[in-house]
Amino acid sequence: MTDSMAIVAIEQPNISHLVTEDDAPVDNLASEKQMRLLTESLYTGWSGPVDQRPFLAAANVGLFASVHEPPIVPDVFLSLDVAVPDNWWEKGKRAYFFWEFGKAPDLVIEIVSNREGGEADRKMAAYARMGIPYYVIYDPQQQVQEEMVRAYALTPRREYEEILPDHFVGLDLGLTLWSGVYENKEDTWLRWQDTTGQLIPTGAELAAQERERADRLAAKLRQLGVDPNTV
Repeated sequence: MTDSMAIVAIEQPNISHLVTEDDAPVDNLASEKQMRLLTESLYTGWSGPVDQRPFLAAANVGLFASVHEPPIVPDVFLSLDVAVPDNWWEKGKRAYFFWEFGKAPDLVIEIVSNREGGEADRKMAAYARMGIPYYVIYDPQQQVQEEMVRAYALTPRREYEEILPDHFVGLDLGLTLWSGVYENKEDTWLRWQDTTGQLIPTGAELAAQERERADRLAAKLRQLGVDPNTV
């Protein structure tokens, strides 16, 4: 067998000691809905960056940067150029292992629900060490920061510097506050927006837009003397 035909076995790290999930209660109702809004809208209303690269968005999934360190479980993360593995029930595929996906997530969001989470210090430092390019703290009750939303970009020194949240370079996304109704609850929500400032729609919003278009078309047909039910 020639060297070019030889198959090189890549040794996988031993992860038998790692806990990928602990089945503990997740969060409060407000945070749970906010997390779902952020992940759901990406899958229903966003096709990825302008070049339509694949992406993975998830909530409450552990990030494992090393087998020697405990994971951090962000409220929401977004990672470009990756996909959910086919065999995602295997232990080595159940969480976000950096060595399996080949990269750190591109953006992490923490939603502050109390003063004990360490979002503005301990977690920020940990995400910087992990090399995550963008970090966002959403503090709806302003418990740990003056602004409801603060966004940070990683510097070459592995430190975060504050930036505006409306545009994350390289992601073709931004974040904004929006007052409205999501899943029958009116509140101020953190929403994704595109590079033009338009909200990334949820599945319900897309369905409503389609119904409105259908109603307008039906009205035009009736004006022309055409029964839309027969078209």
